[in-house]
Amino acid sequence: MAGQTEIVLNAILTSIDRGELSPGETIDENALIAQYEVSRTPLREALLRLEAMGLVARPPRKGAVLFKPSFEEFLAILEVNAQLEGQAAGLAARRIGAEDGASLMRIVEACEAHARDKGDGDPNGYYALNLAFHKTVAEAAGNPFLLDMIKMNGRKLLAYYRARYRNPGAIAESAREHRQIAELILAHDAEKARALMTEHVLFDRVTVTDLLAALG
Repeated sequence: MAGQTEIVLNAILTSIDRGELSPGETIDENALIAQYEVSRTPLREALLRLEAMGLVARPPRKGAVLFKPSFEEFLAILEVNAQLEGQAAGLAARRIGAEDGASLMRIVEACEAHARDKGDGDPNGYYALNLAFHKTVAEAAGNPFLLDMIKMNGRKLLAYYRARYRNPGAIAESAREHRQIAELILAHDAEKARALMTEHVLFDRVTVTDLLAALG
């Protein structure tokens, strides 16, 4: 039973990570049961675990839906996420080694090449590079608990981070900031790296309103 629960849980998490589920969208329980050949009990256990993580809501007399934040919830989650990402950048600046540093710069260069060659034309492709950049920084921090916290908290806003790159100029701006953050990390300037990463992750209130409206 535990194995079946993990299968369904990981399937839903993968759908969230890939953007296959949108905030407020109902999770098709019957489709999951048929696809993974599980009973309703492990499915419900998986949904309960996702609800405990804050990723799924279960309104009365309705099926499970992917968490959709209110304006106030969005700002609160974003504030926490920015602080976690900033802390990771600060720790990475203190701890990063040559191999991780080289990997980080390769991703930065890939972000820049994407912005230069494709402009605003491939937001989903750029978003994959953006995830790789932030994952590399978080891993370079050398704290697996912090990495898990960033991953779990960030999942609540993944759809909105992805949608951000549909805005004209957002990709080029992000690529520029990635280089600035990476250079601070490689210079071992922990305080400036932390501050810039925190600023990089935050949205202003107007952007939050626009993103919430764009995703319904």
